[in-house]
Amino acid sequence: MTAPAPPDGFTPHFRKSEFTDPWEPIFSQVENGTVRLAVMLNSPHCNSRGFVHGGLIASLADNAMGLSCATQLREAGREIKGLITVSLNTEFLGAASLGSWLIVEPDHVKLGGSLAFGRCLVHADGKPVAQASASFKIT
Repeated sequence: MTAPAPPDGFTPHFRKSEFTDPWEPIFSQVENGTVRLAVMLNSPHCNSRGFVHGGLIASLADNAMGLSCATQLREAGREIKGLITVSLNTEFLGAASLGSWLIVEPDHVKLGGSLAFGRCLVHADGKPVAQASASFKIT
């Protein structure tokens, strides 16, 4: 069985890790300093009732916001080693089901001297399922 094609403009995610390997394939789109993520929800993403697990949503939101902050810092000419999540707040607005495209879309980044801040909306097949915000220590 072949995997469904990703949403328009998304390609295989450029950042791999052992933590996210079980959730593959993950797709990303980088545009105007923002890194969006997309995942077709399958059983490894879901709880026993077939809904996406909140931990997956929070992790992908953290990833997309952090990558967006890092991208914008580098585009502004800042040399950074990376970012460390200081706080992460996630509010769940609805449920996402097996077979849906989950898309994490950062919509605001603010860069400071030692901290960066992000905000994002997470939706499944166009319906909002969560919003998140985070602050990151710039290293």
